[in-house]
Amino acid sequence: MTLSSSDIDDLNAARRLLEHPGLAVKISHVVGSPIEKGFDMLPRNWSQVVNDATRKSIEAAITVAMWTMDRSRQGLPPSNWWHKLAAGTTGAVGGAFGLPALAVELPVSTAIMLRSIADIARSQGENLETPGAKLQCIQVLALGGPSTSDDAANTAYFAARAAMAKSVSEAAAHLAKKGFLDQGAPAIVRFLSQIASRFSITVSQKAAAQAVPVVGAFGGALINTLFIDHFQDMAKGHFIVRRLERLHSPEDVRRQYEKL
Repeated sequence: MTLSSSDIDDLNAARRLLEHPGLAVKISHVVGSPIEKGFDMLPRNWSQVVNDATRKSIEAAITVAMWTMDRSRQGLPPSNWWHKLAAGTTGAVGGAFGLPALAVELPVSTAIMLRSIADIARSQGENLETPGAKLQCIQVLALGGPSTSDDAANTAYFAARAAMAKSVSEAAAHLAKKGFLDQGAPAIVRFLSQIASRFSITVSQKAAAQAVPVVGAFGGALINTLFIDHFQDMAKGHFIVRRLERLHSPEDVRRQYEKL
């Protein structure tokens, strides 16, 4: 079945979200200067701090975020504003205390974001009881879009999905048998490592913005609101595409996406 005009409109909206995220630009407007200045203010070991916090945050968040979903809301609009408010509140902590607070604030923010991503997935018809849908929610954290800070992330949406396809498939097979309780399994470790390496790029932009002395608690709340807004956009685009792939063949959806 060919895509209808409304399907094409939805796909076009998804493409705009997925290919033009612009998080660094939005953050730069908030702090009033290019985000590169924030990177200059970070301590020497900031990269290791961000990488460690990112990995631990994902591991902590996946055990709680999506399993509290209200299944009775299937098909209803997501509660994006509630999640933005919650993320903004935790961001105020990061803004007040800077990089040292990242290890405390990021796991909470990540859990809220994954909860929001799962809510968006549910609104687009995903069955969150299945291992594959849960992994797709986590995969959204790796869909940062084009980035000038890391060549590995400077890739189109379908290229990013292709790069992660093998680890997602292996992790889904393991998850179906063992669940996330066995996070030390090689398939789960590979999957989380790949997600964390991409997610850390966006976390680095957030950390750089919060390193600016004038940001403070209010600025930290605003930056975290932009942070979750970015991933809500990624989630909406991603799960629109997946909904259309369930209605049509994935090849037809990708072909139409590339035409747009």
